[in-house]
Amino acid sequence: MVPKDWVLGYVGDLLIGLESGVSVNGQERCAQPGEKAVLKVSAVSYGCFDSNAAKVIDKKEISRAKTTPRAGQIIISRSNTEALVGASAYVDKDYQDIFLPDKLWQTIPKPDANMKWLSYVLASEHVRYTLSKLATGTSGSMKNITKGELLSLKILIPPRPEQKKIARILSTWDKAIATTEKLLANSKWQKEILIKQLVVGTRRFCGKNQDCRYKNTKYGRIPLDWDYVAIKDICYQVSEKNKSVNDYPVLSCSKYDGFVDSLKYFKKKVYSDDISGYRVIPFGAFGFPSNHIEEGSIGLQTLYDFGLVSPIYVVFKANDKKVNNEYLFALLKTEHYRQIFSAATNASVDRRGSLRWKEFSVIHVPLPSRDEQDKIALAIKVASSEIAVIQKKLEYLKQEKTSLMRQLLTGKRRVRVDAA
Repeated sequence: MVPKDWVLGYVGDLLIGLESGVSVNGQERCAQPGEKAVLKVSAVSYGCFDSNAAKVIDKKEISRAKTTPRAGQIIISRSNTEALVGASAYVDKDYQDIFLPDKLWQTIPKPDANMKWLSYVLASEHVRYTLSKLATGTSGSMKNITKGELLSLKILIPPRPEQKKIARILSTWDKAIATTEKLLANSKWQKEILIKQLVVGTRRFCGKNQDCRYKNTKYGRIPLDWDYVAIKDICYQVSEKNKSVNDYPVLSCSKYDGFVDSLKYFKKKVYSDDISGYRVIPFGAFGFPSNHIEEGSIGLQTLYDFGLVSPIYVVFKANDKKVNNEYLFALLKTEHYRQIFSAATNASVDRRGSLRWKEFSVIHVPLPSRDEQDKIALAIKVASSEIAVIQKKLEYLKQEKTSLMRQLLTGKRRVRVDAA
């Protein structure tokens, strides 16, 4: 049903056409001042435009590049994965040194067309779903849409004053979301700095009569009263296999999130049908894939009483009388220790590029008293809780904006337009 004063039209009713970029060769690195770059398809996703998702154009190819992003226009992905084909983003300023590839279009609007409003229409759930169904594939997972399919897409078009008011309302939500995203990023950065300081003792919970001098170790400077021990001195390997074929959930370890439920995270089964050889990982145990730890993929299992991991995982537990798990986990997740794991992997005699328990367990770690570990863990927990609050707020704002878009862009909820 078409709302009063609205018309059922087409995307092409608002555009003269679409201009394409050109495929040019480039180098996979960030552009330096004065260099020209070409956007990657990933520069456009879920209504966001990332001008940094680009690669430097080879000098001999620069003359072929032709289309730059312009303020007030919409960039649309004509070729992408099924989830992102047809993805679009509004451009808020002119760019002189980056160009569009042939897989991205840019709108050429008709006079008086409101591109900001149209950008919300193209980013709406209904349009995104429709375009994904229209897309066809030529190879692999890549899908394509044609100009004709996009321009002939049916949309509800309100009067221009109402378009402007809708765009202004949704822009307010965008600003709130952007502000919250910046706050979240800043909080995560502050937590990272806090962890770096706490786990090596540059920031301390010193008692009144505590010695706060420092000493040098192989891996850096630590407080004089801290121990410096091999992992094998405070941890032990857990090698139990799933011989009884228990129906425990299969877990995977990601670089940023630690352990995740494999089925829930990947939304499909990515592990073997035969799990009898998988390792059992109990609650409170650590684990890492021996061939990926140099990427920082190490986790602390706090999801289930028992889980299962691939046979390539090394599983170990810490002596809880000596170690606070949260302290040790924070330490092992630092960039400093990721580099240590990478160096140890490269030095390993394992031809498959793996880091086994034997080599891993001789790596040394700084170890404060259990009391100080507990205080460090609590400080990290408080910082994590603050981040969780901001994350929840951000999710709420995004959900509310999506709900508002459904109502405003379909006319189910009308806006009051002031008289001229």
